Amino acid sequence: MSAIFAYFTYKIIIAVLVIIIAFFVRATIGFGSGLIAVSILTLLFPIRFTVPVVFVLDFVGSMLLGAYDFKEVKWHDLNYLLPFTVLGLLFGGILLKYANPQKLTIFLGLFILLYVIYGFIVKQEKLPYAKNYVGAPLGFLGGFIGSLYGGGGPPIVAYLQMRHHNKRGFRATFQIVAITDSIFRAFLYTYLGLLTFSVLKMSFLLIPFVLLGLFFGNKLHFRINQKFFYIFTMIVLLCAAIGLIIHSL
Repeated sequence: MSAIFAYFTYKIIIAVLVIIIAFFVRATIGFGSGLIAVSILTLLFPIRFTVPVVFVLDFVGSMLLGAYDFKEVKWHDLNYLLPFTVLGLLFGGILLKYANPQKLTIFLGLFILLYVIYGFIVKQEKLPYAKNYVGAPLGFLGGFIGSLYGGGGPPIVAYLQMRHHNKRGFRATFQIVAITDSIFRAFLYTYLGLLTFSVLKMSFLLIPFVLLGLFFGNKLHFRINQKFFYIFTMIVLLCAAIGLIIHSL
């Protein structure tokens, strides 16, 4: 019994450190908490437990950052992005319930890796300018990935980067997508029976560490310049891609 308790404590300590780092990154660049947290915590907990836990924490983070950055939101970028994100998360939620999403992580990792390579080859100021309708396929993919892994950021990051926003506008607009995603996922996960008592218990245990990560990440957000912001964003995506590919092998 003592060995089981010690192992559980060990996993909780790792979870706390992961959540602090994940939400430090989230406040710094506007996304990444789901990708970081899920890719690491699924090594310790089942994916059907990890994804809903991170979902609850992401919702808290999105609400706080969204309220803080509300005046900076680029609303005209969301015309296609939001509805197709919702459609994608419906498909992803159903797959999470009835299929084995663990086997699909390699495809997500490869997608992110290809985008990162492209992003490093083509500098931010030379990225193509995306029309609003490009948000439709990338929003669907983001919602689909978000339901499966709690980290639908990369396709949406790609879209917003190609809209050429500054770091504050990027972060603010991403939070609106994340909040919308979270509201629909709350209903979907409840209907599918994924938001269990154990999930909520773990989530409430970790919320204080979400706040800690957000506090220090927000301070860094205002100190870094646009070039460093872009590089940091691509490095986070690269780490997530490598982690997902390794995890799927």
